[in-house]
Amino acid sequence: MSTTSERTHAVRIRHSDELDMLTPMNARGGRSDEYEDKLQAAQRELERIQQEREELERKKREVEELNARRRTFIAQQAELIDKLGTALTRIDRTLFEIREEADDLEQCRTCFAGHLDKLEKIKPEGWSSDSMPDKLERSTLILDAATDDFDSAAAHFNNGRSGAIFGEPSKRTRAKLGLPSEFAVNLRNGFAFNLPVIILGTIALLVYLTR
Repeated sequence: MSTTSERTHAVRIRHSDELDMLTPMNARGGRSDEYEDKLQAAQRELERIQQEREELERKKREVEELNARRRTFIAQQAELIDKLGTALTRIDRTLFEIREEADDLEQCRTCFAGHLDKLEKIKPEGWSSDSMPDKLERSTLILDAATDDFDSAAAHFNNGRSGAIFGEPSKRTRAKLGLPSEFAVNLRNGFAFNLPVIILGTIALLVYLTR
């Protein structure tokens, strides 16, 4: 009887020892799971922070690109405003000059048309000997008036857009404009062409005389 009691006591002790041994292992397993959970949570937090950082960098790049585009736009805007303003000023000035020139040309046309009509009506071939002196005098006055008006118009439009309308200035027009005559132009050109020869000849003569 005592033997059976001792066996039962021994089984209880052994069972109690096994429970004592299992408890720390389960506790360690629980702590391991908790650590793993914390590690995963930390990993997820790092991933979230990394995503936020990438998103911030992306937005920063977008802002920098927009600022660069804005600076480029401002520079192009200022440049184009300056070009357009300058062009408009020049256009207005040119249009004003064109209108003035057009008005002058219109007056000139009216004047020339009147002179042309008068000159075309003059028929020297039909003049009689008796009427010739008087008609020649009056016709000469008409011719001179037309010539003066033509020369005045040529001088007026000489440096303008319409200068080519009147061709080369006549001798009278050149005198009014203060332009050199053909003889003076040829004389000046010839002098310029022969100037080096004249200088060399003078130097040679001085050298000869100083010997």
